[in-house]
Amino acid sequence: MGRLTTHVLDTAHGKPGAGMRVRLYRKGGTGYALIAEVATNADGRCDAPLLEAGAFTAGQYRLVFSAGSYFAAQGVRTPQPAFVDDVTLDFGVADPGAHYHVPLLVSPYSYSTYRGS
Repeated sequence: MGRLTTHVLDTAHGKPGAGMRVRLYRKGGTGYALIAEVATNADGRCDAPLLEAGAFTAGQYRLVFSAGSYFAAQGVRTPQPAFVDDVTLDFGVADPGAHYHVPLLVSPYSYSTYRGS
């Protein structure tokens, strides 16, 4: 059964990115439509897959992580505007029967991602 999952690692503090707002969009026509909005749990993960089974289809997706708000809530002082604010990851799903895990490793000054398992 295919599914889409994510998690957040706060690399500045060496801990999970707990409480970060994550929005998922699906591309349709000329724009993106919001299909899910969650906050990460204490382990920096979502309590359930963002999409799975029949709701998870081939196509273009966008994850938006509210990193700037997360770091502000952590008491991290950054210049304004913040260097890293909303982190937007656009990616494609070719095989909706597979597990797509899209993690975010983030600090106030950098981020990276990869297709995990």
